[in-house]
Amino acid sequence: MKEDLEMTAIVERLAATASLLEQAVERLARRQSDAEASIEASIEASIEASVGRIVATVEARREAELEEKLAAAEAEIAGLRASVSSTVTNGRKTLPVAMASLLAKQGVTVDSIEAGALDAALVSLSLEQRIAVKAQLLRAGLLS
Repeated sequence: MKEDLEMTAIVERLAATASLLEQAVERLARRQSDAEASIEASIEASIEASVGRIVATVEARREAELEEKLAAAEAEIAGLRASVSSTVTNGRKTLPVAMASLLAKQGVTVDSIEAGALDAALVSLSLEQRIAVKAQLLRAGLLS
């Protein structure tokens, strides 16, 4: 009997030890899963930060490219405006056929118009017609 009592005590202690070991294993498993979750969160945060820096770098490069293109376009527009304004100030160098034939009948050549010759050629026209002819000559750049 004494042996049975000792065996029973040993079995009870072994059962208690097994129970304590199971609890320890459960705690270790929880710690490991918590550590894995923490590591995953840290890795995700690191990746997100890296991706954010990469995106910012790419966006900065793209922005710089667009600024360069804008500056080039603005310079081209300024050049075109300058050439257009010089073209407009030079004006038209031709006359309508009717006006050229009218002046030719009066003996005035289109290449060189002198004020006296022009006034003499336009004497037969009314005041409005003379003004219209002179306005066309001014637009054509042949009269200054």
